[in-house]
Amino acid sequence: MSHDAPDDSADSRDAIVRPPVVVNSPPSGRKFPCGQCGARLDYNPGERNLKCPYCGHSQEITADTSNVIERDFEAYLAHMGKEQSQLPGHTNEIDCGGCGAKVLLDDTVVTERCPYCNTHLTTEPHAAAVMIQPESLLPFQVQKGEAVAAFQKWIQSLWFAPTRLKVLALLGRLNGIYTPYWTYDSMTYSAYTGQRGDNYTVTVRDSEGKSRTETRTRWTWVSGQINHFFDDVLVCGSRSMPAKLIKKLQSWKLGDLENFQPDFLSGFTTERYVVDLREGFDEAKSIMDDEIRSLIRQDIGGDHQRIDSVETAHVGVTFKHILLPLWITSYQFKDKTYQVLVNGQTGEVAGDRPWSIWKIIRLVLLIAAAIGGIVALVQTFKG
Repeated sequence: MSHDAPDDSADSRDAIVRPPVVVNSPPSGRKFPCGQCGARLDYNPGERNLKCPYCGHSQEITADTSNVIERDFEAYLAHMGKEQSQLPGHTNEIDCGGCGAKVLLDDTVVTERCPYCNTHLTTEPHAAAVMIQPESLLPFQVQKGEAVAAFQKWIQSLWFAPTRLKVLALLGRLNGIYTPYWTYDSMTYSAYTGQRGDNYTVTVRDSEGKSRTETRTRWTWVSGQINHFFDDVLVCGSRSMPAKLIKKLQSWKLGDLENFQPDFLSGFTTERYVVDLREGFDEAKSIMDDEIRSLIRQDIGGDHQRIDSVETAHVGVTFKHILLPLWITSYQFKDKTYQVLVNGQTGEVAGDRPWSIWKIIRLVLLIAAAIGGIVALVQTFKG
């Protein structure tokens, strides 16, 4: 059995797993002074230009129309140590004791608080560790004002949210952060064994002679292979945000990825990955395994499926280190920190929230009172 199996000829397989061109030279560092007043230019989200926050002068960012690069996973691991360097223009980093973020500092910026969890940074900056350079990124498209509006709309829509929490939404403290991600491509060949269950009905009689219909399942042993190509399986390289929030923000339009240019980082914070290349692929394989098991169940068919064993080979694995834009805010409520993320490309919001116990209790009491009133009214009419 097979499911959507691609042509397994030698020519077809070579076409699928052909390693992409590997580019090893990191981009050179740049600074962005304003041509009119000399201040630093910041990237202007949604526009292809750098803008001076003081005099308003803007400078266009030159478009890089070359193809986005993917790297051969195995080949890169073989000589990875030779190809890592500091991110251009970010020679220092600081470690957050609150959430564990590795915040890369722009050489012209000093920060006192973690942009992820708002913890006061008490440690001193140190030389940034070398890293696999990002191949591409999604530039910010959502302006800060738009992100604040999306955050406020989200928080105002929460049911049973404490009143004080909605007041916090008016503060509008959001930080724009380029967050590290990995993408992995892999051609997979999965051999499996299992069982197919087909339902059938029989008529049986009980001890009193009455007949009834029962549904039973006939099991048969099956085996087969699933061939499936995975494209851009996304793994977050940060541990600074709750995994459940990261999973909610999956509406990235990766087709809009652009080749890395330092211009897009100007005025924003960048985090260095803490999930390394190997660990990221382990997470990607777990994601792929879930999809493979789903495909196997479809391939087995029938009314029920049992999967006894699966052996998967990964061929032609490639990866990208990319930076994705997030607007992030955190707030304290009753000694607990909550995070809210706004997708810097689409404006989608995902966040943690507290619940107002008193509002829930009041609603329960109102419902109980309403039910009691209805019961009393019914009894009155019956009397």
